[in-house]
Amino acid sequence: MTETKNKFDLVKFLTKYAMVLALVIVFFLFVFLTKGVMLSPQNMTNLLLQNGYVLVMACGMLLCILTGGNIDLSVGSVVCLVGGLAAVMVTNMHINAIVAILVGLAVGLLVGIWQGYWIGYVRIPPFITTLGGMFIFRGLGRFILDSKTVAVQDPTFLNIFTAYIQIPGLDDGNIKLSPIIVGVIVAVAIILSTIKNRKDRAKKGYRQNSAFSDFAKSGLIAALILWYCWMLSQYRGISVMLVWVVAICLIYNFITSKTAFGRYFYAVGGNEKATKLSGINTNKIYFIAYANMGLLAGLCGLLCTARVGSVNGATGTSFEMDAIGSCFIGGASAYGGSGTVGGVVIGALLLGVINMGMSIMGLGDSWQYVIKGGVLLIAVIFDVVTSRKSGGK
Repeated sequence: MTETKNKFDLVKFLTKYAMVLALVIVFFLFVFLTKGVMLSPQNMTNLLLQNGYVLVMACGMLLCILTGGNIDLSVGSVVCLVGGLAAVMVTNMHINAIVAILVGLAVGLLVGIWQGYWIGYVRIPPFITTLGGMFIFRGLGRFILDSKTVAVQDPTFLNIFTAYIQIPGLDDGNIKLSPIIVGVIVAVAIILSTIKNRKDRAKKGYRQNSAFSDFAKSGLIAALILWYCWMLSQYRGISVMLVWVVAICLIYNFITSKTAFGRYFYAVGGNEKATKLSGINTNKIYFIAYANMGLLAGLCGLLCTARVGSVNGATGTSFEMDAIGSCFIGGASAYGGSGTVGGVVIGALLLGVINMGMSIMGLGDSWQYVIKGGVLLIAVIFDVVTSRKSGGK
């Protein structure tokens, strides 16, 4: 097939990048309303750090949603359970921090395996299974904490998740140079990757976008990364938590977009019967989706414990709603079978910008719930309407 170029379709463009445009509009709206306070280096650093748990959990929630619009309501309770267990082990029992972290991850995985078994092999509806889990694991978390707040001050535990990377000679001054160097390397890698991909597609005769479209998109992403790294360089540099979050997002983006295994989740959500007839074990796919979700919820419990420095019985409350909302706002279909990690990142950042902007303005939690609920409803309505117009489900 020879290379072809499509004419610019405004309606198609707006449909495809609706949430990206919404993020840009909302961001600059809050920049205006906060008189530029939103753009301070500290706030830009905290934007990702405060929403790191959402990004990590949303990557796992995406796999559940891909299988047919299914969700996991128990993740916030698992955060409380794992965070509480780790805090008690480190603070009250004086157990080595590394051991506590490994135990926490193992417990999260066991929770996921438990729920994945009932959902995947016994075929109990995910909503019912995880709703029960939400109450069970919240209760266990409060039992472990003895209904108290447990603080964590172990330096090893905290540094694994919340320290800032400081390279002697580069990060000694007010401007940290390591984030700038990382930003330049990543920006160059993005441009080179675009060039390579276009050459490969041209050599194979695949259809592709115009050079202007591809390089404009890559250039914009590279510019945003450079700008964000410049913001980081003016505060405290690169946080270890940011490394955790970026690593998780990159891993799951690779799995869902570059591997056959990742495509199985899309296949199950698109047509489970056809997928099963093709020889794919659909029960195993459901099982893996929820086992994976438990593991990531456990990691989030550790991340939140380290960032806040303490855990109580209310830790993790409504976290599942933020993760689910990020997926649907980011373009994951309410019917399953479609959605990307990139979209999840956009959805999480949109919620994060709303939370931060309203907090800076001094608006209460009540309005934040109203706005987030409205954005989620609009995103799902948009998905349903566009699916019907395109002949979808």
